[in-house]
Amino acid sequence: MTARTIRFAIPAFVVASALLHAISVDGGQKFADDLSRREATRRFRAGQELMSAEKFERAVEEFTKAIESDPLMSLAHYQLGQANMNLRRYASAIKAYKDCLEVERQLFSLKQTNRFEVEKQREDEMRELRSILDRNKGRADTLLALETRLRDLENQRSVTGGAFQPPPPVMLALGSAYFRNGDRDAAEAQWRAAIDANPKLGEAHNNIAVIYMQTDRLDKALEEVTLAEKAGFKVNPQFKADLKERAKATKR
Repeated sequence: MTARTIRFAIPAFVVASALLHAISVDGGQKFADDLSRREATRRFRAGQELMSAEKFERAVEEFTKAIESDPLMSLAHYQLGQANMNLRRYASAIKAYKDCLEVERQLFSLKQTNRFEVEKQREDEMRELRSILDRNKGRADTLLALETRLRDLENQRSVTGGAFQPPPPVMLALGSAYFRNGDRDAAEAQWRAAIDANPKLGEAHNNIAVIYMQTDRLDKALEEVTLAEKAGFKVNPQFKADLKERAKATKR
């Protein structure tokens, strides 16, 4: 379930003259100014390089500084969660992913009255994601999460109005953090919410199957494995074999 080398997640931009310069908007939220965003981007890129080198402690420091520069930089919150997952600091990862979801909610709200600024923020994040994907070619475990997040951001560009929908990749990551932290019920709730939002999220189906197996809901676990594979996710062969054997044994 998404362990090392980040499979759940990622972005980019902040402090000038020892003060945070920002553009005030409705509701009290603030967009960082261009100078602050450039500083946040520099910090984010440094953090991502440290992630690639598996220097997760230092990556946490850089992502934290990126967020201080640009609090609305959702990808920095996301990658902070990823770094903490690699350090097995699951409670800290949960907080980072929750903060990421809150930023996503704020950006959705701000898009109604500050569309230009929000779209600019999104374009910056997508540019960073594409750059990371280009630099990490050949690392399939890393690319899967990043590509999923990029597609999610691209899809959001055409969304206007309606109710806020939390991004499935972030809910997937939050579920994994809950699971690692020993809260199976919260993990299941997040993964189920991710599937409700995106039924083709194969990893979420796979993770739900693990919980179903652990709680003896074996027929449902088999169904989730089928859905995971149908979505293109490669289910662990040993897990699949163990699940089938266990289901067969209960019917004897």
